[in-house]
Amino acid sequence: MNKLYDIRQGMKVALVGYGRAGQAVVRYLGRRGADLLVSDSRSLAELSRDERELLEHYSAAYEGGDHTVEFLGNAEVLILSPGVALEHPVVTEISASGIPVLGELALAAGKFRSPVIAITGTNGKTTVTELVGELLRAAGKKVFVGGNIGTPIMEYLHGSDDYDMVVLEVSSFQLELCGAFAPEVAVLMNITPDHLDRHKTLERYAAVKMKIFNGESVDHAIMNGDDRLCRQFKYLSDRDSFQFFGSSVEYAACIKGVGITIPTTNGPAVYDLSQSSLASVSGLINSAAALLAVRPFDVDYGAALETLRSFKTGAHRLQVIADIDGVIYINDSKATNTGAVNMGIEQVGENVILIAGGKDKGDNYQLLRESVRNCVKHLVLIGETAQTMSKDLGDLAPFTFAASLDEAVLQASSLAVPGDTVLLSPASASFDMFKSYKHRGEAFTRAVNRLLSPENGEGGSGDA
Repeated sequence: MNKLYDIRQGMKVALVGYGRAGQAVVRYLGRRGADLLVSDSRSLAELSRDERELLEHYSAAYEGGDHTVEFLGNAEVLILSPGVALEHPVVTEISASGIPVLGELALAAGKFRSPVIAITGTNGKTTVTELVGELLRAAGKKVFVGGNIGTPIMEYLHGSDDYDMVVLEVSSFQLELCGAFAPEVAVLMNITPDHLDRHKTLERYAAVKMKIFNGESVDHAIMNGDDRLCRQFKYLSDRDSFQFFGSSVEYAACIKGVGITIPTTNGPAVYDLSQSSLASVSGLINSAAALLAVRPFDVDYGAALETLRSFKTGAHRLQVIADIDGVIYINDSKATNTGAVNMGIEQVGENVILIAGGKDKGDNYQLLRESVRNCVKHLVLIGETAQTMSKDLGDLAPFTFAASLDEAVLQASSLAVPGDTVLLSPASASFDMFKSYKHRGEAFTRAVNRLLSPENGEGGSGDA
């Protein structure tokens, strides 16, 4: 059984990874009086002024460059930031020596002052997290929304605000070392192959996702009943009963047409989303999950329906950028895996010029074959996965390579005719050419806007 961890005054605690989440951990541990050892891939000189001042404020020792056993092995507990793999040789050696290795969820376990709703899944978890937050606010509740999205979990722990609810997006990297973390409501959106460069096999990845349901305090376990891999791997969780959402009338939330039906003691509650931005395949799935997640917390039907109908999805998720001479340009930069790309292509429909590629995460691009065969008229491939994609998909549609995203947009615009859609949906991470999927989406938006006003700048590879 996983134990709860408390940090004592003077306890020597090591942290590997000093990004945004790591800095929140430093603030939390520093205020608890821990003796801090911080290790990061950047040298001290590469840190920003604020990052160096935070270390100085809490008298934290710092190791830049390579992580070493000599530095980290002096700790009583090692905290691993989500971006650092558990299989890192130094982490493995320290763990073998008997030093506990924790993630931020394990550190936070048992310390939440309000009920927690946690959402995970390969795709859709960000939108559902945002939706749940909005639905709870519509019910008059003060809500902390964070985790893998926006504000780190540790910011909540060392904050002084009293929240009625905590809503967390949690990734597979965070769940890998979640320890005794157990939310009151746990939601699993779907499972498609992703991050296999880290998790190695689909089963291991699924097992990590299923950890969200572990723990006796999980009162409501919510799962996508239409997702084949969720059903296939649910045996990896610690429980037998789930509330399902999907297309079956037997499910706790049934999607039919552009509506969602949820049984209540007063009869079925029907949410008609036909006049909303959520009237799509993914939008209805996300809405059904969010409605089930907030059901235990007395959210009024009318307030919920109005919230769903007025909700606007965020940037970089099937975001329409422009209509130029009858050609639609859509930014789906957040689609970093094949499952998200298939969903996006399904919603866009036929006559797609697909811009795809980026940093390899171990995904299987053969999973895109049906979508490409049915809907894609041309592939414009970028990044380090471009060659692999051309081999896996190039027999289904013509393809070209582009050295930058600017060049890809120019190629796509020259190929497109009225009625076509130019879709950036990479099925890959962004880190070979960009800082993040947001940076990539912003670069795509700028490139499209230059098509509207070519005199404002030339195409090039400045963002690559």
